[in-house]
Amino acid sequence: MKIAIRGGRLIDPVSALDTRCDLYIAAGKVVGVGTAPAEWHANREIDATGLVVAPGLVDLAARLTRATLATELAAAAAGGITQIVCSPDASPVLDDPGQVDMLRLRAQSLHGAQVHPLGALSVGLRGERLAELAKLHAAGCIGFSQGLATGFSPRFLWQAMQYAATYGYPVWLRPEDASLAAGGVAHDGEVAARLGLAGIPACAETVAVAAQAEIARATGARLHLCRLSTAEGVEAVRRAKAEGLPVTADVSALHLHLTDIDIGHYDAHCRLAPPLRSERDRDALRRGLIDGTIDAVVSDHRPLPADARQLPFAEAAVGASGFETLLSLILRLAESERVPLADALGWAGYRAANAAALPAPSLAVGAPADVVVFDPRAYRVVRSSSFTSAGGNSPMLGYELPGLIRYTINRGHLAYDAGTH
Repeated sequence: MKIAIRGGRLIDPVSALDTRCDLYIAAGKVVGVGTAPAEWHANREIDATGLVVAPGLVDLAARLTRATLATELAAAAAGGITQIVCSPDASPVLDDPGQVDMLRLRAQSLHGAQVHPLGALSVGLRGERLAELAKLHAAGCIGFSQGLATGFSPRFLWQAMQYAATYGYPVWLRPEDASLAAGGVAHDGEVAARLGLAGIPACAETVAVAAQAEIARATGARLHLCRLSTAEGVEAVRRAKAEGLPVTADVSALHLHLTDIDIGHYDAHCRLAPPLRSERDRDALRRGLIDGTIDAVVSDHRPLPADARQLPFAEAAVGASGFETLLSLILRLAESERVPLADALGWAGYRAANAAALPAPSLAVGAPADVVVFDPRAYRVVRSSSFTSAGGNSPMLGYELPGLIRYTINRGHLAYDAGTH
């Protein structure tokens, strides 16, 4: 399909582009910026007057299941996301090359967003026996992780990272010490004490960051730390990077805006992993993102059925549907922190891609045509009924957020058109 996007504000941090001009797409690639190719004839023209045209978002954290894959990839497109890193704690677990092949082939046929799987570091994510990493890598896994599982020994991790380092495989880990976090459901602070909820101390994160960074130092493995949540964790990553360790990190968009106070009267939508932390932690996460200590903002998309939330807070399932609020939360943070839009888009753009060793999305001629067109000045109230995702679970329900996605183009395919939804 040949698509002409006319009159938009093109923002591409990779090619240092920020100008109002037309964009031309053909055969899945960008074929013209400002000037149409010779003998140009479009199959579709998009009027982007007053809108921003930017590279599609890269989301480094999502849980996908085979049963809901079509719906969730459509939700990703509705959120302006064109590339997704899929956690291995999918259904089924991605510890078998055949399962990885099936996931990738199914995702490719749906055109909603490109899926980059993380393979399971251990068989069944049990932290006992190393999975067949070489075969999983050959099947298309871009790295290896334990997902939300944290119950594995330092010795297993040392052996796994030794193997990963030998072949250059990155290891993605959630920094949480299982013994310190055991039984906890909320940040260990005044709110948890008042509500009578078992706490997870901040040191559960810092102890894990220190151990994982030290093993990365000993083995030479590349380490990506998933979902930082504490001020101390940010500082530990800052030190590791200053020492030259091959460490990257991400943060959930929700943790950049919400705190444990938002749990309110046991709001189960705020049951997250890691838990929402204090205002001090939230502010440190923001500073760490802006100064580059944290590499990327992620949705941490984990859609849940409605009945998973109709339980007491401590028994509710963990997670939130995040695809369709990711861009809005980035725009809101950029506005409050006075960050230029081009820099903010990089948090779920080229910076995220670099952290995952993926090609950075760009609007340059010859680049894959992964594009999002959105209105940064339009606001909407977040409602579960408006979600494309099968899970309408989000702590942001009822909030008014900026940014309306108008179109999402994935490899030249019009994956989302707000006019038809």
